[in-house]
Amino acid sequence: MLLRILLLTAFVGLALPVSADTVWLNNGDRLSGDILLLDGGKLALKTRYAGQVLIDWKDIDTLRSDKPLLLRRQGQGVDSKRSEHSQQLAAAGKGMVRVIDATSRTVPLASITRLVPPRPVLQDRLWEGNLDAKLDMERNEDDSDEWKLKGNTRVEHGRWRHVLTGDLEHEIKNGSKVDDNWKLEYDLDRFLSEHWFWRVGGEQQEDQFEFVTRLQMIGSGPGYRFWDDELGRFDLIGQFNRVHFDTTAGDLAFDTFSMEWDYKRLLWGTRLEFYSNAELHIPEIAEVDYVLDSEFGLRYRLNSWARLSLLYELDQIRGLGRTSSERHYLMGIGFGW
Repeated sequence: MLLRILLLTAFVGLALPVSADTVWLNNGDRLSGDILLLDGGKLALKTRYAGQVLIDWKDIDTLRSDKPLLLRRQGQGVDSKRSEHSQQLAAAGKGMVRVIDATSRTVPLASITRLVPPRPVLQDRLWEGNLDAKLDMERNEDDSDEWKLKGNTRVEHGRWRHVLTGDLEHEIKNGSKVDDNWKLEYDLDRFLSEHWFWRVGGEQQEDQFEFVTRLQMIGSGPGYRFWDDELGRFDLIGQFNRVHFDTTAGDLAFDTFSMEWDYKRLLWGTRLEFYSNAELHIPEIAEVDYVLDSEFGLRYRLNSWARLSLLYELDQIRGLGRTSSERHYLMGIGFGW
């Protein structure tokens, strides 16, 4: 008897439809999948049969979702804390949707400017990252082969976050090596509250063809997370650092104060990603006023893992009344997770 009950329960479970979000279009079509987000007038829907599709918000008649969503409506401002929370959305009349939480209310679709699945700031088993590659081969007056790898990854569990970034660059011109350098940085964050955290980190760089052949740095300081959700993130960190240089003329050690930001924002549904990272150092030496290391980039998502990337790097140092800048433009392909 028990075996029959278990078998019956299994068959009933298999027969039940898989829960999914549903979108009804103005032309009468109906699409099922998982709502990823609404932003910029585009609804990103992940379907089983066509992957991720972007739907113009104005082409939607109504929709239904059984999962919690954060809504932002016209006139609510930019503060995410002013977003409305819904446990589910129910289909209503043409151009309307019913928002169900502690209460139930019907609102026009046109009044909704953003839908985002809620993502706790502190959560377990979050792993993301990107790896971008650039290859440049020239066969003109000089034969030149240059390649560069840039990668980063973040792992979060509970109140801890691990951030690892690295660069690797190699160039050969006319059979001779002219550039060979690498950089690796690891940061460990401990969240003290929903927004505040404390960071401890270290960095090492090596370059065979520069005056500074090796840089080692350790630092620590407070950070503040403004937001981190499905649309992006923004962190600001201040640190006190100890820096050690190995140069062709000898060793040098000094302290710096630094300010760092980490910004990412998804645009055009989830197809386009804008990101920016920068670190500004104020050294405690008279010869140098500041050192800036920054990058600004765009990634276009070809599919769930492949990316086309465009990156602009600006490295700047000012001291003794002069400013020296290096600018790099990189275009390549990579993958993300």
